[in-house]
Amino acid sequence: MNWYLAVLKNYAGFSGRARRKEYWMFTLIHLIIAAVLFGIGLAIDTTIPYLIYVLATFVPSLAVLVRRLHDTGRSGWWFFIAFVPVVGGIILLVFVASEGKQEPNQYGTNPKLAPQVG
Repeated sequence: MNWYLAVLKNYAGFSGRARRKEYWMFTLIHLIIAAVLFGIGLAIDTTIPYLIYVLATFVPSLAVLVRRLHDTGRSGWWFFIAFVPVVGGIILLVFVASEGKQEPNQYGTNPKLAPQVG
């Protein structure tokens, strides 16, 4: 849960790098919360709680994705490859699942060498 909260605290931090663990732990908890809220919404016949949550976490989700792309040595603009039908999402998934660059790059030093959140 600390990884999730750390991303939310860095709400609009698009600079720097995010290691794989930070990105995937945030994504996992984010999807669980979204699924629970969607289920609650189906039970009470409204999607309002789900929509509020998704809108509230859109910017932090995008920010951690951009930082994850930075860790692999890519610009955040690579996010837009996801809009290419069929293969775009697969390519983006490969990018975020790839190990980050060990050496410092134009986006900062290796986050594995920094103190850990959780």
